[in-house]
Amino acid sequence: PAEVIVVSLLPTDQYSTSMRKRTVLITGGSRGIGSAIAREFATAGDRIAIHYVSSQADAQSVVNSLSGSGHLSAQADLRDPEAIRAMVDRVVQEFGQIDVLINNAGVFTDHPIESTSYEEWQAAWEQVVGVNLIGAANVTWCALQHMPKYSTSRIVNIGSRGAFRGEPVSPAYGASKAAIVAFGQSLAKALAPFNIGVTTLAPGFVETEMAARLLDGADGDGIRAQSPFNRVAKPEELAKAVYFLASPDSEWASGAVLDFNGASYLRM
Repeated sequence: PAEVIVVSLLPTDQYSTSMRKRTVLITGGSRGIGSAIAREFATAGDRIAIHYVSSQADAQSVVNSLSGSGHLSAQADLRDPEAIRAMVDRVVQEFGQIDVLINNAGVFTDHPIESTSYEEWQAAWEQVVGVNLIGAANVTWCALQHMPKYSTSRIVNIGSRGAFRGEPVSPAYGASKAAIVAFGQSLAKALAPFNIGVTTLAPGFVETEMAARLLDGADGDGIRAQSPFNRVAKPEELAKAVYFLASPDSEWASGAVLDFNGASYLRM
């Protein structure tokens, strides 16, 4: 029989990337949006590292629920730079590299300026900015040391519509989410020469445990009515959007902010 020779038109590194499982690190992956993102990527065949802060049981429960095998959980307080470095090092020790980073972890605390003491005000800013912005920046720096260059590595930051409409009850949250947009756009320019894309997803209210207190309370109907669809987002909907932003096909979206709030807040 005639000899058949198969020639790949893809560069070796691109071919190997397309054929192997990606390693995906998701901060705040033990519940809510983070766990939904983990399930989306795992279903597609990726290997998942679930970062958590305090609940190892919740993180391990998510790991156990994921499709495929070889997933892991890793702990770190995102206000502690050395804990972040150790967490990322553990993921790399297990998986060898990080292909996709999802900066999802975030905290929201009530601290309206007109009714908060000075001590409470300082504590809120330290906690919220420390996790939502500085923590995300430190995770990104550490993860980038182990991201393949000239490949299809991706960073996706989870922002908020609060970055644009304001958050009077939690101004530190609004400020941190506005800053994460600027952070992502700065990195998009810095990392484009290495073919690393950086994007931000900006959701509104999402049906999670964190939002349940408000959605199940007296304000729930009003919150749902903010969208003309008269509902809030499901975590699985965000997960699908994040999956696209982290895909090899998303390179030209680098630097973009995807508003994902069901037309509850519109801006030019």
